[in-house]
Amino acid sequence: MKSELKKIVIIEDNPDVGSGFELLINATENYKVIQVFENCKDALVDIKTLKPDIVLMDIDLPGMNGIEGTSIIKSLLPKTEIIIITVFENSERVFGAMNAGASGYLTKNNGYKELIDALDEVVKGGAPMSAKIARMVVKSFAKETINNPLSKQESKVLSQLAEGKSYKSISNLLDVTLDTVKFHIKNIYIKLQVNNKEDAISEGKKNKYI
Repeated sequence: MKSELKKIVIIEDNPDVGSGFELLINATENYKVIQVFENCKDALVDIKTLKPDIVLMDIDLPGMNGIEGTSIIKSLLPKTEIIIITVFENSERVFGAMNAGASGYLTKNNGYKELIDALDEVVKGGAPMSAKIARMVVKSFAKETINNPLSKQESKVLSQLAEGKSYKSISNLLDVTLDTVKFHIKNIYIKLQVNNKEDAISEGKKNKYI
């Protein structure tokens, strides 16, 4: 007995790209595109009724972007898998999408086989990711591990400073003495070769230490 087709919704603002994906997917035996939307706002009106198994989501959409859209769809339909398909290949976008609940991340220059393989993988519970994106993620993690001169506690202190917290607030939040906070901040300044809080925060953000 033939298994039921997995329902796919595509959210893509380029009509040619959207229809291209639709043709490719509908040529398979296991998947069927039930709707193509050009923005998240329209998709969110019908998404709970459509109840797709998988959403293919662009990031750079008019109005609400794909990362925000992913977060909302996952809150409405936790079992729906979302694969980001975009031209963007930077770690901030990738991590933003994953944190929002995306199951995979592919670039638009991937071919037909990679797209269908990604659908197959996500159905099996995997997290499909194009080779280039996977290498970038690994390098990003390695860079953070190797190059971050700050200890975990120092990173926490700097993160709290970046959020505008006072020394006293930080000591309460981290359950340490005020002198300990000042000691950590002194070390942060030395390690980042800065002389003030603003420069420390700037360096921390620029180098992704926080």
